[in-house]
Amino acid sequence: MTLLRTIAACVCLTPPAYSCDLALALAVDVSGSVDSTEYRIQMDGLAAGLRDPIVSEALVRGKARVMLVQWTGSSRQMVTVPWTQIDSFEAIDQFAVKVANDPRVWRNFSTAIGEALESTMSYFDTVSDCKRHLIDISGDGVSNEGVEPSDVHRILRTRGVTVNAIAIEESEPDLTAYFFENVIVGEGAFVVSASGFADYPERIRKKLLREVTQQTADLK
Repeated sequence: MTLLRTIAACVCLTPPAYSCDLALALAVDVSGSVDSTEYRIQMDGLAAGLRDPIVSEALVRGKARVMLVQWTGSSRQMVTVPWTQIDSFEAIDQFAVKVANDPRVWRNFSTAIGEALESTMSYFDTVSDCKRHLIDISGDGVSNEGVEPSDVHRILRTRGVTVNAIAIEESEPDLTAYFFENVIVGEGAFVVSASGFADYPERIRKKLLREVTQQTADLK
């Protein structure tokens, strides 16, 4: 009986096996404050960041799953590139091509950050085999419609989803502080500041580097 109990205890203490290190949802702001040129800067910058040699190697090594979401006002969030397994450099390049070529879904609506987080969070149910669940959200303004982003924090924590953000301070110089106080959540969560859209490509690259090269033991 003692041996059986010991075996059972060992089984219970064995950590779950994961086939994927990171599930990364890239949530891009396409609200009315983002013009067509700024939208293109975001998508091209994101595609270039994903192709960074260190970023792409980390994603391939971790067999990451990556997804692209466009979001704006209430009830306007859409997965435009679904979960894609990054198990080769060809896979990351194909995903980056889809990001760069992704047509804009909306262009004249408000900013509902809380609903963007709620909607994106629901898609992590299909990638439960990934060790880390992370939403990477960009934005150039405060939430002005729908549920407050801070009201979603409790369920994000409960479900083990971390939120990092990039604040594009084109017209709102205090946006980084707002994102820090109201948007990001999870142990080690962080905000990266871009002074404007022109600064976005380099800042998103550095943000991706910080996110995907974390040791898997340093979970958020």
